[in-house]
Amino acid sequence: MACTGRLLDERVARRDELAEAVAATEVRIAAAARAAGRERSELTLVAVSKTWPASDVLLLASLGLGDFGENRVQEVVRKAADVAAGMAAGGVRWHFVGRLQRNKCRTVAGFATLVHSVDRPELVTALAGGAVVVGRQLDVLLQVSLDTDPSRGGALPRDIPGLAGAVTASPSLRLRGVMAVAPLGAPPRPAFARLRETSEALRRDYPDAVIVSAGMSEDFADAVAEGATHLRIGSALFGKRPAVP
Repeated sequence: MACTGRLLDERVARRDELAEAVAATEVRIAAAARAAGRERSELTLVAVSKTWPASDVLLLASLGLGDFGENRVQEVVRKAADVAAGMAAGGVRWHFVGRLQRNKCRTVAGFATLVHSVDRPELVTALAGGAVVVGRQLDVLLQVSLDTDPSRGGALPRDIPGLAGAVTASPSLRLRGVMAVAPLGAPPRPAFARLRETSEALRRDYPDAVIVSAGMSEDFADAVAEGATHLRIGSALFGKRPAVP
């Protein structure tokens, strides 16, 4: 009984901690929207739950959050099953936000609401095939490189039209927009401005590609100012990430 009581106390304390973080983050998002002359309703908060337990996802879902981002396929498959088992009704929307391997595409096609990180033609082919196998149409974003570091993923802006053509040629995929990560060691605002230019050029040919996934806990205000629609926020909500063995 003592153990059960302690676990309950810890769960209540964690829920209070997360509720405080959500409220503080919402204040920051609303302020960023006002500063940019935009409405809060234009912005989707994607809680990046990588390395955090399913129990945290369930608590945030109980606080009204519905979109969660993951970057490791094996982790999100286990977590999604635990979250589904822990919810009385409904569910959450899973976003795959990390670098994607071709051999994981079929699995991702089975659970993701939105894949943020399509940056090369072989992923288009693999995701399209995976979506056919699971019998659904999959929404994808094209990841744009805003620096010269290949380890961070992303296609060069000049390669985006070709990728867009490949996606739209696949009936099982739907092009929804672009994603990017701000470069390291440089001000994020100019980089997000370049992403905005890429997004605007893409929408001229593909009007439905309206999503701009950009901005994390420390730089999302700059992303909002440059037209971001989806904010990938982790540490501001969950706290400092636990060490990964």
